[in-house]
Amino acid sequence: MARDFLIIGGGIAGIAAAAELSKLGSVTLIEAEATLAHHASSRSAALYEPGYGLPAVLALTVASGAALQAEGVLSPRGLLLVASAEEQAAFEAECAGSDFAPISRDAARALVPILGDNVAFAARSDRAWDIDTDRLIQSYARAARSRGADLLTAAPAQAIARTASGWRVETPKGSFEAARLVNAAGPWADRVAEMAGLKPKGLTPYRRSMARIPAPAGLDTRAWPMLFGAGESWYAKPDAGALIVSPAEEHATEPHDAWPEDMVLAEGLARYEAMVSEPVTRLLASWAGLRTFAPDRVLLVGPDPDDAGFLWSAGQGGYGFQTAPAAAALLAALAAGTAPALDADTVAALAPARFG
Repeated sequence: MARDFLIIGGGIAGIAAAAELSKLGSVTLIEAEATLAHHASSRSAALYEPGYGLPAVLALTVASGAALQAEGVLSPRGLLLVASAEEQAAFEAECAGSDFAPISRDAARALVPILGDNVAFAARSDRAWDIDTDRLIQSYARAARSRGADLLTAAPAQAIARTASGWRVETPKGSFEAARLVNAAGPWADRVAEMAGLKPKGLTPYRRSMARIPAPAGLDTRAWPMLFGAGESWYAKPDAGALIVSPAEEHATEPHDAWPEDMVLAEGLARYEAMVSEPVTRLLASWAGLRTFAPDRVLLVGPDPDDAGFLWSAGQGGYGFQTAPAAAALLAALAAGTAPALDADTVAALAPARFG
C-alpha cells in the first residue's frame, strides 16, 4: 500500500522528519543499517550551542531550543576556550566573533584543574548545553510509531523510480511506494538524488575523529565545561565519567562507515596534551563520524527545484541534533503548504533550489 511519505535515512534528520510528517499522513522510513542512528547520529559531540553556525543555521538552532527543552534532553555544560601565547590572535578573533568572555588563567583552572602552564589566555561562555541524543532519538521514534509510522532497518535503497502517483523504492525488504520521497540520507544524500534522477547538490562528507580517555588524574569531570583550543584545533568534553577528545579535523571523504586514522588522532591528542598537565596514558575507545556539508555549509530543507515530490533534509554538518526540531517542523510545513514558523529569508537560505 502506498504511503504519503517515504523517508530514506534513519539518522536524526530522518527520525525527526518521521515524527513531524506522521502528523500529516502515513510514513515509512527505511534505514540501510541494522539500527537507527548508526552513523554520525551515534557519534556526535552532542552539544546545543545557539551561537554556532551561519545565520540560517543559527535561526534553526534558536528555533529548536524550546522543543529540546520540552523533550527534557538538555543539561548545562558551558564552554571554555583556551590558547597559548602564540595563539593570541586566533583567541582574540574568536572572542570578538562570539559571546566568550575572557577570564584569568586562575579562574579557568578553577573550572578545569588540569589546565597547564601553556594556557596563556582563556574565555568562557555559559551558552552551551549537552544533548541527550539517545533520548531524543527514542522520543522521536516513539512519536512516529505512535502515529502509525513504520521505521525499518537493514533496508538500503537499491533502486528508485518515479511513478505516476509518486515514488517506488526497491530494498532487500521489498518494494515501497509513496506520494513523496524524503531524502535524509546523510553522507549518501547526493547519491540518493542521483538514483532518483535528480541533480546532486555538491554535498561533501568530512571525517571527524574522537577518542575517549579516562578521567584525567581520576578527577570528577562531570561539571567541567567543554574545552576548545583556539581556532578549534581540538576539543574535549566530559562524557560518562571520562573525557572525549577530538582533533577537530575536517577531511573530505567518500560516504562510508568512518573510522579514525591513528596519526590524525595522535596529533589531536598531542595538541590537547600541550594545554593540560595530565598526559594521555591510554584510550578507552576511538571512533570517527562523517559531518556532511553543502557547499555553503547551510542545511538543505525543502522540495527539490526539479521535482516538488522529492524533499530534502540533508547537509546537517555538525548541527544535526541542535537543529533537528526546527528543521523537521520546516520540512513538515513546506510539505503541508502551510506558513513556516521561520522567516522568509531563512527559509530561502535553506531551500535546495539555491543550488539549481
